[in-house]
Order: sequence, then C-alpha cells, then structure tokens
Amino acid sequence: MPFEGKLRLGVNIDHVATVRNARGGAYPDPLRAAKLAEEAGADGITAHLREDRRHISDADIDGLMEALRVPLNFEMAATAEMQAIALRHKPHAVCIVPEKREERTTEGGLEVAREENRLAHFIAPLREAGCRVSIFIAADRRQIEAAARIGAEVIELHTGAYCDAHAEGHLDIRDRELASLREMAAYAHSLGLEVHAGHGLTYDTVKPVAAFPEVAELNIGHFIIGEAIFLGLGPAISEMRRLMDEARGV
Repeated sequence: MPFEGKLRLGVNIDHVATVRNARGGAYPDPLRAAKLAEEAGADGITAHLREDRRHISDADIDGLMEALRVPLNFEMAATAEMQAIALRHKPHAVCIVPEKREERTTEGGLEVAREENRLAHFIAPLREAGCRVSIFIAADRRQIEAAARIGAEVIELHTGAYCDAHAEGHLDIRDRELASLREMAAYAHSLGLEVHAGHGLTYDTVKPVAAFPEVAELNIGHFIIGEAIFLGLGPAISEMRRLMDEARGV
C-alpha cells in the first residue's frame, strides 16, 4: 500500500546559518528563515546541530523550539552530548545522521548494521521521551533491516548519489541509483517504516523521487536556500512544492 496522505516538505535552514556565520554576526537569522518557510507552506523545519557548530547553534535550536508551529526535525550525530540536547528539548523528530568533522556535508548514510546494539540503546530514551526517531541511511537492504530491528520509526534515504550522477551527466548511474531508491523505499515501507528522502535534491531531480508512492516526506535545504538568493525564500519553496505535488498528481 502507498503512503496515505500529502507528501510533506521539510525545509532545512542550516545554510542560512552558514551565511550568518561567515561574518560572525546575527544576520541572516535562521529563525526568520524558518518562519518564512512556514508561511510559504513548509510542513516542517530541519536543522542539523553539528558537533563543531559550523552553522546551526544551540541558541538557534532554543529559538526554533520556542517559535515554530510546524514540527522541528532535529538532525544530530549519535553522541551523548546530542542525545542530552534532544532529551532537553524533545523535538517532534530526531534524525540520526553520520558526522565527520572534515566533511563539507553529510557524505553518506549511517552505518546501522555494524552498530546495531549501540544505536538501539542510544535511541531508546529518545523514543521514550516522545521523539519520532529517524535514521539517515543509504538505499541498502541490510541497513534498512537493521534500522527496523533497533526500533526506528522512520528512515530517510540518502539521495545524494542519485543527484550527483544527474549533475555530472552520468545518466546510466543516475538511473541505477534511482531504481535502487525506488526498490528500497518500497521495501522499507513493507517493513512498517515511514520513508523519507533527502540530500542534494533540486528542481531537476525532485520529481522522480517525489513520485515514489511510499515516500511520506522530502527534506531539502541547500538548493532551496541557494535558489532563495535569486527568487526569494517563499517563491523558491513554492516552486519545490509545486513540483512535488505535480509528481504526485495533486
């Protein structure tokens, strides 16, 4: 059975904070961006509090939790520090992502199968606190099965390889990656997991993924913030929403 309901759009505001931090001041304000995204029809806001605080800050999370009307999807590494922050705030959703200090952006999915016991114990207090726990993983059957076993309610499929292949003109690789995403979205859904997807999605790549009937939510950030420089944040979000709805036949 396909996912029943509207395909949701989560807008990641990390890179508003990247621009702010380039000058070390208070502008542009990620909270203002989040409120504008709400007004433009975002179904949720995503923010990744990295261990090195390279973009989103602790104060940003405080402000988002206080001001948002839509759900906050709190992305974080599986560390004791981040667990404590999540348990203090109790956001609607917590997405566990891999994190390396030297990477520019999240480079791949979380290795769940090799750390199954540790991650099961890590997410248990988050679930008990009422957070929906999502695991950011590659479109890999072994990782999906491990995510289901540890008690995650949601997986988010990493769409970066598909988007990179499209951007580089490697259409055969792109099509293989898309087919894998499609197959694994259906498999995860069959296991009772809610399926999300994200990373690197653009106007050119979003529709094939949005068309997967099992996908409930797309999380998109860098491209939308980049387009907002030219179009404004509201119109950039509205166009992404239009393409997603068109892919779903809405």
